[in-house]
Amino acid sequence: MKKIKYIGLFILMGMIVSCESDFLEPVPESAISSAGYFQDDDEIETGVIAMYDAIQGVNSTSLDDNRGVQIEYYVTEMRSDNTRTKSQEGEAAQFEEYTISTANGLVANYYRSFYNVIYRANLVLENLDNASAAKAAQFEGEAKFVRAYAYFNLVRLYGDIPLVDRLIGPLDDETAYTRVSTSTVYELIVSDLEFAAANLDDGEKFRASKSAAEALLAKVHLTLGNYSEAQVLCENVMGRGLFELEPNFNDVFYSEGNDEIIFAIAYNPGVESDSQDFSAEWMNGVGRTAGVNYVTDDAVAAFEAYGGDRSQYSYRIDPSQTTQTQVTKYLPNGEDGGADGKTFSTDATLSGNDWIVLRYADVLLMHVEAIMAGGQETSATAAISSFQKVRDRAGLTDPVTSITKTDLLNERRVELAFENHRLFDLIRFGVAQETLSAFSAANGYSFTATDLLLPIPQSEINLSKGLMSQNPGY
Repeated sequence: MKKIKYIGLFILMGMIVSCESDFLEPVPESAISSAGYFQDDDEIETGVIAMYDAIQGVNSTSLDDNRGVQIEYYVTEMRSDNTRTKSQEGEAAQFEEYTISTANGLVANYYRSFYNVIYRANLVLENLDNASAAKAAQFEGEAKFVRAYAYFNLVRLYGDIPLVDRLIGPLDDETAYTRVSTSTVYELIVSDLEFAAANLDDGEKFRASKSAAEALLAKVHLTLGNYSEAQVLCENVMGRGLFELEPNFNDVFYSEGNDEIIFAIAYNPGVESDSQDFSAEWMNGVGRTAGVNYVTDDAVAAFEAYGGDRSQYSYRIDPSQTTQTQVTKYLPNGEDGGADGKTFSTDATLSGNDWIVLRYADVLLMHVEAIMAGGQETSATAAISSFQKVRDRAGLTDPVTSITKTDLLNERRVELAFENHRLFDLIRFGVAQETLSAFSAANGYSFTATDLLLPIPQSEINLSKGLMSQNPGY
């Protein structure tokens, strides 16, 4: 079996979560409809798989469906200096132009999708009393990893958010809609990931594992400025010898489940219920859009300066529109689209490329960041070793003797480009306002500091009956 298969669960989970339609309201309704089902390990296992299915999202052209991680690039990469729409049209262009409306459907869909992930994790946690002693800790570890992953994304994107850490009743508006401080959310994230790291084993790449929990927790600690904790966690992952850089950078994305992957979201081609469409959307008129997540001139310049061998595998000139530049890390099912860049032997809108969440190169560069500890430069041997490994793979073999904060940020940009890290890196390094202000001014956009957070969806505020307030600037 190539990866986790979700298909056989759709009828079952459709029955369990069929009431899910409006943001946080699905929680109580679905809790009632699933009562009495999760009675043994096999049934709880279906709930565990359903968590990953929720992250995977629905391959659909409708924003009425929870799209999950398939639309994450809109709310992350396209709000950075890395990517944009091809034609600057529609609500997708609001991201690059920093004119996001509180009614933006993509913003609302991502919010709803990841609270659906949290609901499914809470559903597993609610039924652990029915798990066997042999499986209970694993189920709990996976559910807490998934919940932490979802909350980490939400809190970085929306700021203060509701903290729903259990199944709630239909009248519990206070829990469902009260925004709590980011520090409170991070307390749950850290606690969940610590439990996951202590109770999970390694061996999985498409489900939570010990190393995935530690790698994600390292990034959480870097975000919080807890550098010593982050360094220990990175060195734990590095010291196990389970992961290594792929010799060929291209193989990271087209040899799925390779030795560099720590955690990925699985997709399978040709099946609507188990595939993704973002690979098609990044092409020219192949998906439902004219083309999104196109590469900015600014990113191309960064690759020319720092990319080395990675450039040829990360982007290309659009064969159908040579003034435009496309991402090539996730070409539909590995096909290049022929002479026009959009002729495929398989259905590009039903692509099976997995989405990589955590990989070893990221851990190596986080290790450097942890050692740098918020400073401007490091010449520590351990940091240089990790940094050099990533550069060597890119053909940049000149020995490094010191690493500045700017060096590290540039290296992360070209190594992890188009993998939805850039915006978070800019914020974590404390240079987002400066960098994006300059980028915005150069391109005639309208960035201000309040654009570092997304708006709370207006539909959610309307449902809250006055309990929720909007983020500043919206």
